[in-house]
Amino acid sequence: MFSSVWNFVKRHKRKFIFTGALVGGVYFLGKYAQKKLSDMQEKEASDYISQARRQFHFESNQRTCNMTVLSMLPPLKEAITNQLNSESLTALLKEKPANKLEIWEDLKILSFTRTIVGVYSTCMLVVLLRVQLNIIGGYLYLDNSVGKSSPSPMAPPEVQQQYLSSIHHLLGDGLTELITVVKKAVQNALESVPLKQSLSLMEVEQQLSWIRAEIEAGERNMSWFLLADDQNALADQACGLTENDVVTIRLLNETRDMFDSPDFSTVLNSSFNRGFSRLLDNLAEFFRPPPGDSAPFAASDSLSAVSLPLAKIIPIINGQINSICSETPSHFVQDLLMNDQVKEFAANVYETFSAPQDLQK
Repeated sequence: MFSSVWNFVKRHKRKFIFTGALVGGVYFLGKYAQKKLSDMQEKEASDYISQARRQFHFESNQRTCNMTVLSMLPPLKEAITNQLNSESLTALLKEKPANKLEIWEDLKILSFTRTIVGVYSTCMLVVLLRVQLNIIGGYLYLDNSVGKSSPSPMAPPEVQQQYLSSIHHLLGDGLTELITVVKKAVQNALESVPLKQSLSLMEVEQQLSWIRAEIEAGERNMSWFLLADDQNALADQACGLTENDVVTIRLLNETRDMFDSPDFSTVLNSSFNRGFSRLLDNLAEFFRPPPGDSAPFAASDSLSAVSLPLAKIIPIINGQINSICSETPSHFVQDLLMNDQVKEFAANVYETFSAPQDLQK
């Protein structure tokens, strides 16, 4: 019997060898596939956790941006009102001086200038901090990454402080230059408009459009008001030549590169449009028809339904700074913070600077 089996095996030896090899190959191939599948699942899980951590950090960073904007509005308002002090003029008017008309003319220019500067500078503040804090946020994410190759932090606290101090340009020289530009445009548009002339909300909107067109078409790029572009100024802001100072200058230059992008111009203009639209919404409250007037107005007619003398519009315009630069979340500030284009741009900035390849910089 055993002899028969042995003869059978010898006759079919090649088949047995091939079958054995095939079965063994399938077994090891299965093991290899299982390992690959396991590795793939582990990588997917790791990537998911990393992405979730990154998303959580980004959302936390946006809340920090919002709180920082609100904390910076009081000093911005103070800087504006110090340079455009309408209160001194209104106090003089209460004394019934002989040059009352002249003071009213000054108040007209100052009030419109103050409010328009408030809209522009608040929009700039929101966008500037979105860019700066998302650049820092991206680097902080990399500093805290498990796989970070470099032992030295990319955004140490000293660098963050130096870098964010560059906002003083917007509250200082940038604001002063913006006031000069805006005041000239306001004078060109309103100097010849008599105080007794009545204006509808639509006409006020037209005046603001003319003023904006002159400002935004000027020789000075609007981003200049946000951050000094002179290399010496950047070095001065960095305050020296230490390693931290070099990193600060690099961050400032990276910020300037962001400002030079077409997307940034689109986002900044979107913020301006949103800001002036909200300003007009605020002014509309003062142009409502009298309570007893029940005549229906079409939406297109409502902007011209009521007219007010310019002398009555001036104090309304003058008081808008309190809504524009309010440290408590007003509709004006909320509109700017919730602007989808600003949020999307902030996400792109964070994505750029939190990407692992930036570790090689």
